[in-house]
Amino acid sequence: MTTTEAVDVAIVGAGPAGLTAATELARNSVLNVVVLERESEAGGIPRHSDHPGYGLRDRKTFISGPAYARRLTTDARNAGATIRTSTMVTGWADDHTLELTSPRGRHTLTARAIVLATGARERPRAARMIPGDRGAGIYTTGLLQNAVHLKHRTVGRRAVVVGAELVSYSAVLTLKHVGCQTVLMTTEYPSPESYGLFNLAGRTPLLGLQVATRTKVVRIIGKPAVTGVEVEDLRTGQRRIVDCDTVVLTGDWIPDHELARSTGLDIDPGTLGPVVDTALRTSRAGVFAIGNLLHPVDTADIAALDGHHVADQVRAHLTGNRFSDNAVRILADAPLRWVAPNLVRPGDPAPARHRLLLWTDRLVRLPKVVARQDGNIVGRKTLPWPASPGRVFRVPSSILDRIDERGGPVTLSLAN
Repeated sequence: MTTTEAVDVAIVGAGPAGLTAATELARNSVLNVVVLERESEAGGIPRHSDHPGYGLRDRKTFISGPAYARRLTTDARNAGATIRTSTMVTGWADDHTLELTSPRGRHTLTARAIVLATGARERPRAARMIPGDRGAGIYTTGLLQNAVHLKHRTVGRRAVVVGAELVSYSAVLTLKHVGCQTVLMTTEYPSPESYGLFNLAGRTPLLGLQVATRTKVVRIIGKPAVTGVEVEDLRTGQRRIVDCDTVVLTGDWIPDHELARSTGLDIDPGTLGPVVDTALRTSRAGVFAIGNLLHPVDTADIAALDGHHVADQVRAHLTGNRFSDNAVRILADAPLRWVAPNLVRPGDPAPARHRLLLWTDRLVRLPKVVARQDGNIVGRKTLPWPASPGRVFRVPSSILDRIDERGGPVTLSLAN
């Protein structure tokens, strides 16, 4: 028998974004806020990312992932939010009713407002279409850290890490934790995608990383267990075999968007997440989307700040505030791949931290960003930080201050 329940706010996902939104909405309010989490514990990816670096922007602290996850969870519960773990949202009964499956059985939950905070994941080997043998020893970063930090398992002794993003260095630290040496880090880009400080640290004797740029893994060798990979130098076409027993596929993110897609929300072709305005509303009234579901992928503290930002917008919806039907679409032109948020409406707040978030496929060290609408330049910014592949590129939202709110789409591009 299916039971039905009604609440004020349902938040799908108990990662940094969802937990922060729950804390902000439940604190000092009479709202009934419920967080739904499919895992057995709340906290999201930081739960199994057992190294420091979390909480800088949202909490002005520098702690480990598990400590950060515990603080977020404790704060949400102390604020009065209900967190239901081991609860899978399997679909939609109607526009504001979620179908759930948990150890209690099947049930539905109707909410006046729904916040999707389902996050993102790394693409597995099949999605990256890497050929070769199918031996044991192939991981994504999330699978690796889950195995090491939550299941307390060991891996091999020699690893190749595919990717040179921030998360790639997280994988290297996890491998080091269990005595596995990273013998090679590969990236298809001309330089590592991570921040310079991480690249410098990787070259120290502590990690001793060898980073092969403009290089691609073209074959995995070995069964029943991995024994090596074949890598190709994209500049020369030359190939070589690297001996290893572990391969970690890092980065190459995609939103966990199945729930958003299944209910027919508008999906942005660049981010592959729901289309949202600067108030983080989706194409369905009363349904919001936040965090790395929208911008795959940014750091946990940036995702958490989306949770702060959305709380006021959810409260406004619950009190009956109306928003403008006019919306200007924001687009990205190559080498920029996507921009989030995707819409600007008259009278809406600026996006979180007054930043537009973009992704670039080419390194530009001193980017000159131009906003064009209806053939005219309506904004221009030269920024002192680089547009670098593998990490989010932030542009002040003031670049949109002069757009025509009744005009056509705005396209952001690089003038260099």
